[in-house]
Amino acid sequence: QVQLVESGGGLVQAGDSLRLSCAASGSQFSRYAVAWFRQAPGKEREFVADISRSGNSDYADSVKGRFTISRDNSKKTVGLQMSNLKPEDTAVYSCAARHTILTMPLSRAADFWGQWGQGTQVTVSS
Repeated sequence: QVQLVESGGGLVQAGDSLRLSCAASGSQFSRYAVAWFRQAPGKEREFVADISRSGNSDYADSVKGRFTISRDNSKKTVGLQMSNLKPEDTAVYSCAARHTILTMPLSRAADFWGQWGQGTQVTVSS
């Protein structure tokens, strides 16, 4: 089982870029898929992106073309590069992980993901 810690959040202006990082501790990180979710005040938590253990990625339509998820198994980290940020991207961003087998399809549902970090705040001003 892995433990997750997010970092990199902050206050930026619309159009700026920001990179979030999700650092994992524990063993067998390379066998985990990792996802990013976000939750804005008063709104439901929503899927942002995920990356499989083989490196395949999936994005929510709202961030496709602006956000890029990547992983470095040697460092046990997953990054979320966010560009052209918009005020509607303001939220607490959390990473989540699940131990998977290679053929397991991933899900955008939050309850698919077993381990969660505590979150990092991203605020985009207009």
